[in-house]
Order: sequence, then C-alpha cells, then structure tokens
Amino acid sequence: MKYRVIGSDPGTRRRVSVLSLGTMLFGTAVDEATSYAVLDRFVEAGGNFLDTANNYAYWVNGTQGGESEALLGRWRRSRGVTDEVVVATKLGGRPNAPATSLSHDLEGLSARVIRESSERSRERLGMERLDLLYAHAYLESWRVPLEETVEAFAALVTEGAVGLLGASNHWSWRLERARGLAASAGLPGYEVLQYQHSYLRPRLDVPTPRSVDGNLGAVGGDLLSYLRAEPALTLVAYSPLLGGAYVRDDKPLGDAYDHPGTPRRMAALREVARETGASVNQVVLAWLMGGDVPVIPLVGASSVEQLEESLGAVDLELTAGQRAVLDAAR
Repeated sequence: MKYRVIGSDPGTRRRVSVLSLGTMLFGTAVDEATSYAVLDRFVEAGGNFLDTANNYAYWVNGTQGGESEALLGRWRRSRGVTDEVVVATKLGGRPNAPATSLSHDLEGLSARVIRESSERSRERLGMERLDLLYAHAYLESWRVPLEETVEAFAALVTEGAVGLLGASNHWSWRLERARGLAASAGLPGYEVLQYQHSYLRPRLDVPTPRSVDGNLGAVGGDLLSYLRAEPALTLVAYSPLLGGAYVRDDKPLGDAYDHPGTPRRMAALREVARETGASVNQVVLAWLMGGDVPVIPLVGASSVEQLEESLGAVDLELTAGQRAVLDAAR
C-alpha cells in the first residue's frame, strides 16, 4: 500500500492509504459477513481509510440510515480497531423521516443538527473523536446561514470531538466562501473535499436530483483549478468506476456522458489497458492517483474479488506517454 498525508495541522492531520474504501451499502445491501470479509482484506492489504455517512443507506430498507456506521462500529469492536484506521463520515443528508428513495426532506446543516448528528455518529461508530467529518451535499432549500454551519463544525474540532473537516457536493463558490469565513475568524475549516470524479467527463449542465442548476456533485474545471491553487486541500473521488459502467453493458453511463468525448476517452483507456496488461478499472484508478492533482479514489466493493481488482491499481505506474494518451483524448 502507498500513503499520503491529509490535513495541515499537526494535531489533526492523518496518514491515509491512497485508496479509500466506501462502505455505503455495508449492513444493508451487503450482508455483515461479506462486509467484514471486505474490511478485513482491505486492512490486511494496508488500507486504512474508510468512508461512510449517517444516512447510509436509508433508501435500501426504507429507514433513516445509520446502518453502515453501526456495522463499522461492530467491526471495529470485534477486531480491536482503534485509531490506526481512519474513518470519515458525513452529516446533513439524513432524511427526517424514513424514505425508500432519494429524499429532499433532510436534516440540513444547522448548528443543532451538526452537534446532535455528530454525537450519534460517534456512538454508532464507537469513536471518541471522528477522524474526518464532512458537511454532506448542500441543498439550497436548507437556508441555514453559512456562518452558523462554519462555526458549528469548527466548535467540534476545538472541543476535540472531530479531527479534520471536509465538504461533499457543494458549489465551488460556497466552498470558498465557507473556507474564507473560517480563515478570517481563525477557525478550522474544510480541508478534504469529496466529489464524484472519474476519467470520463460528464456534462456539467445536466441537472441532478439534488440541484436544478446542473451536476452539483461532479468535478469540473473550476474545482480542479481551485485544487491546483490550494495544494493543501485533498480531493477524495467517489464513484471513480461509475458503478461498473466502464466494463459492464448492463450499467449504462447515463445522459451526462452522452457526448462525443466519451467514445474517444474510452478508446484511449482501452489502448492503455492493453499496453499495461491491467484492467480498464485499474487504469482509471491509477490515472486518478497519479495525476497533477492527486486524487484519493473512493472505491466500493460488494465482494473481496471486487476489492482485489481495485487494490491492484495501487502499484500500477502509468508512464508519461500513457498518461499523455489518456489526457489528450477529448
């Protein structure tokens, strides 16, 4: 395994594996025994960066979520895991009532929610301090003053209840405004960003269920430019393998990828995969990890076999020529 450091403060920064394991469906669609097997193999391979959220995965069984955090808590206790494994979780996206599909009636990011939901996450995970806490997808309908959110997250860090802070699926302007407010007040701010990012480029003008203004969760040129200007920030990329769409005909890419650049980039990807002898998925992950803006891919796995393929990407070093082929495809 390879590692990198996230965070800038010596008291809260952490050394994490360059590959993160997403546990969204653990405890619901992925049963406990399989979840434990995947977690055990990830740690055995040197992985130490896990990702969850307090709303995972409410839509599977019609709950309010929390199943993933609870399973991770049981696994941690059963394996005697302490702070050698870094656990990231999120709050803000938990539905206020049980739901079987994507809900817009969510808890939001008020000071009360941030304090109460973080306490419940610590209880489910069995952690005195959350290693990394994200503000989950922002919805315009919440109408919470940004200052309130920034101050509430910072208070958790000051009190020692949280280590690092992050944001997932926020407009870039709002992210910068939040970080500016924290900096001007001398408060801890967001240092880790979690967005959807992969080799194929989606159209950013295609609305998502979370926003009528476009693809809120996807990385675009503005965010990449921001990351180049702020190298202390870390980007964690969820859905880097697009849910299997790179290699499975039964997993369509969707309207956001219906543009001329997709077949050209797929052709470049297959060319490099043939040259390296790696799988297409492994090339995607290696491209993300080794770019000029280094990314930590957040991979899911519903079996140990799926995880093994992703682990194989850690040691795949793309040559400058191979990377040029991938980057040049438009």
